Amino acid sequence: MVRGVRGTGTWCGALLLAGALVGGLSGCGPGVPSAPGGPPSSTGAPAVPSPTTGPGTPAADPQPGEVLVEVVVSGGFAGVHNRLVVRYDGSWTSRSGAEPPRTGRQTPTEAAELRAALEDPAYALVPERPTGRPVADGFQYSVTYRHRLVVAGDGERPPALQRVFAALPEGGPPTSP
Repeated sequence: MVRGVRGTGTWCGALLLAGALVGGLSGCGPGVPSAPGGPPSSTGAPAVPSPTTGPGTPAADPQPGEVLVEVVVSGGFAGVHNRLVVRYDGSWTSRSGAEPPRTGRQTPTEAAELRAALEDPAYALVPERPTGRPVADGFQYSVTYRHRLVVAGDGERPPALQRVFAALPEGGPPTSP
């Protein structure tokens, strides 16, 4: 009987040690960063980014290379998969298929128009997923802004989303193969 209790105590001790090791390696202990680049955790609870300081969300003065918006266009008759990335400083990169990337820079006024379209409260109300029927051979647009992904198809462009598209470099989302 004593032997069974001792075996149980050893087993419990091993579980506690394993739990301590896993907890220590997960970054949940005091003074250990909760995520790469995140603030140190003092309570063991995961850090929740605030709307103004989370990863990918600009601080008061965003860095020049920080991404403002990413637009991915896929589908269409030719089966495109294109990507446009616009940074807070107005610089942008567009990739279409196997073509070399194109780059450019919006004027300060154009960059301000794009930021205003993305920050418009009406844009926050655009559905995150398509609600209607897809258009045959139509494009699908995936727009990521501040960790929010909006997916829309041809024929489903609410005015707030259309305003964002109109403010993008080169006249809108990259749809050319």
